[in-house]
Amino acid sequence: MDSVKQSSNKSRLARTFAKVMHVRAATGVDKFQKSKSKTREKVKQDTPTDESHQHVFFNEKDEKLQKRALMDAFIAKLFATISSVKAAYAELQYCQVPYDADGIQSADQTLVSELKSLSELKQSFLKKHLDDFSPETTQLSAEVQEQKNLIKTYEITKKKLASQSKLKDSEIIFLKEKLEDIRRENKIIEKRLNSSGSLSSSSSHEKWNFSSLSPTNFLSVLKQTTKSIRSLVKFMISEMESTNWDLDAAANSIQPDVVYWDTTHICYAFESFVCKQMFDGFNRPEFAIPGDSQSKGKTREFFFDKFMELKSLKAREYITWKPTSVFAEFCRCKYLKLIHPKMEASLFGNLNQRNLVNARKFPETAFFDSFLEVAKWVWLLHCLGFSFSPDGATIFQVTKGSRFSEVFMDSVNDVTFVSPERSPEVAFTVVPGFKLGKTVIQCQVYLI
Repeated sequence: MDSVKQSSNKSRLARTFAKVMHVRAATGVDKFQKSKSKTREKVKQDTPTDESHQHVFFNEKDEKLQKRALMDAFIAKLFATISSVKAAYAELQYCQVPYDADGIQSADQTLVSELKSLSELKQSFLKKHLDDFSPETTQLSAEVQEQKNLIKTYEITKKKLASQSKLKDSEIIFLKEKLEDIRRENKIIEKRLNSSGSLSSSSSHEKWNFSSLSPTNFLSVLKQTTKSIRSLVKFMISEMESTNWDLDAAANSIQPDVVYWDTTHICYAFESFVCKQMFDGFNRPEFAIPGDSQSKGKTREFFFDKFMELKSLKAREYITWKPTSVFAEFCRCKYLKLIHPKMEASLFGNLNQRNLVNARKFPETAFFDSFLEVAKWVWLLHCLGFSFSPDGATIFQVTKGSRFSEVFMDSVNDVTFVSPERSPEVAFTVVPGFKLGKTVIQCQVYLI
C-alpha cells in the first residue's frame, strides 16, 4: 500500500511541476524574453541614429576647412601674381634708361602674361571656381614665388641705383674738369690784369720816389693786398667745398656766435682769419721773423729799398732768385702759421706742400702761388709802412660790440639792414686799419 501510495504521489508531483512550468513559460518567461529582445532591438535602432548625426557634423566641419584652405591658396596666388606684375613693371622701367629694346620687349611680354593671370584669378573668384587638388601645396608654392618676385624687384632697384650712382660720378668728374678749366681761365685773366693794371707796371719808378711818398701810396698798396687776400680766400673756400667742409662750422670757429645778414657773408670770417695771421707782427721792423736781426734799427731808406727790390718782381721769381732771403723766410713762417696741418691734409690729401716748405723749398701749385701773392703784398705794405717813419705804420683793430664810427671804420656789408632804432655794432674786424702819423686809414669791419 505504501509503495503504491508513494508511486501515485510521485506521479502527481511530476504532473503538478510540469503544469507549473508550462504556465510560467506561457506567462512570465515569455514576457521577459520579449521585453529583453525589444530592449536589444531599441539599442540596435538607437545606435545607428547617433552615428549618422556625428557623421553629418564632421562633414560640415571638413567642408568649412576645405573652403578655408582653398581661399588661402587663392589669396596666396593672387599676391604672388601681383608681385610678378610689380617685378615685370620694374624691369620695364629699368630697361628704358638706358634704352634696351630687347629688355623692354621681354619685360612687356611678361607684364601682359601676368596681367592675364590676374584677370583669370578674378574670373575664378567671381564664378566661385576655386577648386584645387592640393591647396596647401599651392599656397606654399605661391608664397615662394612671391618672395622670388620681391628679390627680383630689389635687385632691379639695386641695379638702378648703381646706374644712377655711376651717372652722378660722371657728372662730378665733368664738373671738376669744368672747374679746373674756369680756374685756368681766371689765372690767365689775372695775369693779364696784373701785367696791364698792377702796381708794378702802372706806376713808374719816379712815382715811387722816396722823397715824395704819401699816404696815397700806402693806400694803393693796401688795396692790392686786400685784393690778393680775397683771391686766396675764394681759393680756400672752393677747396673746402670740394672736400665737403662744413663752412658754417668753420666760420663759427673763427668768429663765434655771429649772425650773418647773408649766407655768403661767411667769407668775411675766413678773410679776417687770413688777415690776422698774415699781419701778425706787422708793427715790428723784423715782422716777427725768427733770426731776422738785420731789420732792427734800420733807416727808412733801407725799408724803401727792400720795397723797390720786390715790387717789380713776382713772388716766385724773387724767392727763386734769393731762396735764403728774409722774404723767403717770411713766406715759410707765414705759410706754416696760416695753413694748419689738418687743414692741408683735408684739402689736398697729404702734407707734401708743408714738408717742402719746412725744407725751405717752395711747391709749384696754384694754391701756393695764390699764397705767395698775398705774402708779397703784405711784405711790401710792411716795408712801405716803415719807409714813412722809423716807427712804421701802426696797425689797429676794433673789438666786438664797438659802435660803428665812420672815422675809423669802413663796413664790408650793407648797414641799411640795421634797425634805425639802434646804432650798428661791430661783429668783428675783417681787415685791420693803419695810422701813418696823423693819417688814419680805416679798418674794414662786419656790422650786425
